[in-house]
Amino acid sequence: MPVHHAIIPGLQYADAPAAIDWLERAFGFTRQLVVPDDDGGIAHAQLLLDGNMIMLGSVRADTVYGRKTPAAAGGVTMTISVTLDDPDAHFARAVAAGADIIVPIKDMPYGGRAYDVRDCGGHVWTFGSYDPWAG
Repeated sequence: MPVHHAIIPGLQYADAPAAIDWLERAFGFTRQLVVPDDDGGIAHAQLLLDGNMIMLGSVRADTVYGRKTPAAAGGVTMTISVTLDDPDAHFARAVAAGADIIVPIKDMPYGGRAYDVRDCGGHVWTFGSYDPWAG
């Protein structure tokens, strides 16, 4: 599936190689590009899910932006929303992988079904079928 031009979140993980494995297993991402760094971490990675992309890398002390993991920041500083065709199947996959479910899957008052989950690095995601572009 081709990658669409879009807003692409960039995440940092304390153990980026393990996070990539976890994101594949629990959320169904696939690797498009993974560039290791010289310290056993990840300099840059691009993962795909249904033609959409996230970028990620290992935490680095020399970051220009002062980016931190949720644990280092003392809490979640953003959430990521992902629209899927089958959130129930996605929820079952995340549960089977032992993901930290925050809000179990349910019908949403504005339409669709969704659930909230914390990933292995503490980032919070919402996966659901509501399409805000559908009008």
